[in-house]
Amino acid sequence: MADGDRALVAALRAELASIEPGRACDRTAEVGGLGTGAIRGDRPALGRLMVRLLREGTPRPQAFVWEGAADHCRAAWLRGRFLARGSLSVAHGRLHLEFVVAPEEAVQLGARLASVGLPAGVRLRRGRGVVTWKGADDIGTFLRWVGAGSSLLELESRQVGRAVRGDLNRLLNAESANLERIAFAAARQLDAISTLVADGRLASMPEQVREVAALRLAIPEASFGELAAELAIPRGRVQRALERIESAALHRDDAVAGSALRGPDAPRAERHGHDGPGASSSRGPAVA
Repeated sequence: MADGDRALVAALRAELASIEPGRACDRTAEVGGLGTGAIRGDRPALGRLMVRLLREGTPRPQAFVWEGAADHCRAAWLRGRFLARGSLSVAHGRLHLEFVVAPEEAVQLGARLASVGLPAGVRLRRGRGVVTWKGADDIGTFLRWVGAGSSLLELESRQVGRAVRGDLNRLLNAESANLERIAFAAARQLDAISTLVADGRLASMPEQVREVAALRLAIPEASFGELAAELAIPRGRVQRALERIESAALHRDDAVAGSALRGPDAPRAERHGHDGPGASSSRGPAVA
């Protein structure tokens, strides 16, 4: 996780830890969510929160009764549970939130979250229960519900920014690849047109093929669609005309050889058959 993302996650935790529950029942619920476990050294805000809540006369941690509890009490309990047992990470722009608890609690926590429309994955990992979300929507809904505000907005803003940059990069890469294909195709077509002009075969091609060839020479960088728009003909005709030009240039040696055989100097036997048109199909005896 990048330093900027790590700092933002720390700010989000500090924001949640600084919330002052307005109701006594919410304070009791949050203390219940925090539990009695040891406080990690990298979470000083959590220690300050527990001291503050207990100084305010809140009862010591006790089991929280989920069934029948008000939504604000449930949110306070989940906030405490996340601060004590939850973690949030941002890896390659993707959010991942998980609770690491006892195996039996993981099943219970998963059921509680599902009951409020936030189903999460539940699994065992190295003997501990893990309740996790990987979807940004569910994570955002949960954090907003437990009281996250400005830090969550900043986190979501960064996610949107990453998504927009990713989409833009994909679009630019696709456009670049498309322009590269057009450039390579245009280079082939220009070479083919030059070949046909040099040996005089372009002049014998249909008028529309010649028009496409002339426009390709005039606008080498144009796409099929742009050439079609200039000539007011379907795109498919432009493509077929250029394919015909490339094919003719590719087979120029065969065409030149065929043209030579059909010329006036070609032997009579070669132009009309091996033995000529009047030759008999049967041969007479050889004369010694």
